[in-house]
Amino acid sequence: MNRRQMIITSAGVLAVTATGCASTAAPGGPAPTPGPVLVGNVLADPWSGPYQGVPPWDQVTVDLLRDALNRGIDVQRAEVAAIVGNSEPATFDNTLLALERSGEHLDRAGSIFGVMAGNIGTPEWQALNREMSPILAAASDEITFNDALFQRIRHVHETAAAAGLTAPQARLTERAYQRLVRNGAALDAAGKEELGRINQALSNAFTSFQQKVVADEQLFTQFTAEAEVAGLPDSNKSAAADAARSREMDGWVIANTRSAVDPFLTFADDRAKREVIWRKFVNRGDNGDANDTNATIAEILDLRAQRARLLGYETHAHWRMQDTMAGTPQAAMDLMMRVWPPAVARVGEEVAEMREVAGHDIEPWDYLYYLEKVRKARYDLDQNDLKPYFELTAMKRGMFYMAERLYGMVFTPIPDGTIPVFNPDVKTFEVTDRDTGRHIGVFYSDDFARSGKRSGAWMTTYRGHSNLDGHETNVLASNNNNFIKAPAGEPLLISLDDTQTLFHEFGHAIHYLLSNVSYPSLGGVPRDFVEYPSQVHEKWVLTQPILDQFARHHATGEAMPQALLDKIEASSTFAEGYATVSYLSSALVDMDLHNRATAVTDPNAFERESLDRIGMPREIVMRHRLPQFNHLFTSDAYSAGYYSYLWSEVMDADTWAAFMEAGDPFDPETARRFKEIILAPGNTTDRAEAYRQFRGRNPDVTALLRTRGFPTG
Repeated sequence: MNRRQMIITSAGVLAVTATGCASTAAPGGPAPTPGPVLVGNVLADPWSGPYQGVPPWDQVTVDLLRDALNRGIDVQRAEVAAIVGNSEPATFDNTLLALERSGEHLDRAGSIFGVMAGNIGTPEWQALNREMSPILAAASDEITFNDALFQRIRHVHETAAAAGLTAPQARLTERAYQRLVRNGAALDAAGKEELGRINQALSNAFTSFQQKVVADEQLFTQFTAEAEVAGLPDSNKSAAADAARSREMDGWVIANTRSAVDPFLTFADDRAKREVIWRKFVNRGDNGDANDTNATIAEILDLRAQRARLLGYETHAHWRMQDTMAGTPQAAMDLMMRVWPPAVARVGEEVAEMREVAGHDIEPWDYLYYLEKVRKARYDLDQNDLKPYFELTAMKRGMFYMAERLYGMVFTPIPDGTIPVFNPDVKTFEVTDRDTGRHIGVFYSDDFARSGKRSGAWMTTYRGHSNLDGHETNVLASNNNNFIKAPAGEPLLISLDDTQTLFHEFGHAIHYLLSNVSYPSLGGVPRDFVEYPSQVHEKWVLTQPILDQFARHHATGEAMPQALLDKIEASSTFAEGYATVSYLSSALVDMDLHNRATAVTDPNAFERESLDRIGMPREIVMRHRLPQFNHLFTSDAYSAGYYSYLWSEVMDADTWAAFMEAGDPFDPETARRFKEIILAPGNTTDRAEAYRQFRGRNPDVTALLRTRGFPTG
């Protein structure tokens, strides 16, 4: 209905904030487009500065942002009142278009609010999050439940053909109408009141869950004896020592975040210490203390089940999947269960080989460690042999090179201090079109972990693209990672997996920077499509031009030796059992959890039982256990939707095959068609049809199975 600010994780959209642009409506015709309405708050009013204005991060305070959010709500309320107060019959221009123009003040304030809550996360910002989240939920419901507005949109929807709407206008109208119905606009007054109660309760629960998990991620483990960190690569050991010094402690500190934990589990020789680190990490939110999330999860599940029943859906999963490519829980399950058996079989092979090396049974805290030993024995490939070639700054240059070669996008560093940033570590880049010089947007790069910042990796937009009224707005996009800073003066060497995550999040940014839509609400795409552009861009990491120019030894400048490249290629499907099962178990439990009419009351017991039903190997834990599963319980965005990685991967594997069939990973014609058919149109056309237009057929799951090294028969 309105513009949407997208916050996309390594798993997709984490949260969605209603946005738009301001106007007033006049009776008897299209809403005019006057100059911007000013409300006297720099965070809500049109931003100043270059690039059509940028967020004034240097002026953000808790009190000012609270005021900006409340003023934004008031302005949007007045804009909607003007639309429904129009005495003329509803038309596309005076209703749908006017609604597209609404909400810009809340858009600007909301984008700043999301960043401060997720990237800064200090106690005062957490308090503001708890305070404002239910208020924002109520403001959104106020629009959804406005019956006069719904009846106007219903009229435009029912008369679309007679009115001769263009295809984009008709699609915007159809999607706006269906979205309102899905979210309760057709309920009676009592139903709307009940749904409003549920939505506000969910908003509070989502905030509580997020803050409890963040609190457990602030935990750490200190080691004071050299033997306790034996086996760690020098770069990881230095980072751990630096983490200790930053806390004014001796020795080494392993933070309770994946970026610190995974290297320890992969390389640390002390088995008992690996178990300590593993247990602390997988038990985030599950320690029976003030930060335990199990009761919060049960509350969320109960509220979701109530909402599904109220809206007339069999389950929460059925409600969530109405606007996806898969369409039904069963379609998603069918795909997952096509992949699950060969993945479990591969885990059995991996465990058998590791047991021979270890001489004992493999426990979950052993898996990454002995997997690395097997990799070394079988392929003579040590991940530490790769890291000197993947230096963060160089790999960022590589991803910019990829964007220019494929799409003609040029990323030029903006000197520090030119525009405000929310943390001194954030770097900014102007994005322009190589061939025309047209300004596309600004890219913000926030690379490093810090206290209060949530873990993981994600992309967010501060401003999306639109061509409303012939005025093009450029995109402000941010990538957020959690790399552990190297000590001062030392290069930050990252793993191949981290490099692929870097390119993954950049793929999200490319998708939104290249957006070319007239109506802001058509800029977002279905949940199980959103990961497709990001996942396919991971493939370019190991292409020869990137390797030759950017994956060079940080000390000598030498290119990666062909012998090392051959080892990477030979081991390309190694450990796919672990990777697939750890991810897919999370997706299967998610769907099992939400595809039931009766809410689960004991998440811990359910997790165990659900994993038993699918035959989860005992040697592996879910990538995201329920007590810390942010994708599911910090918003509705990924609930009954974590399968979307796999759904998108079918398309990305098949798309990569198209580039390979062209004989060049940078084939200009394939890149042009991918940009024009897949990336730029947003949701202006059906995305399944767009894929068929690009590829000439439906996605082929065999490409995914082949990529993972699983049988395709």
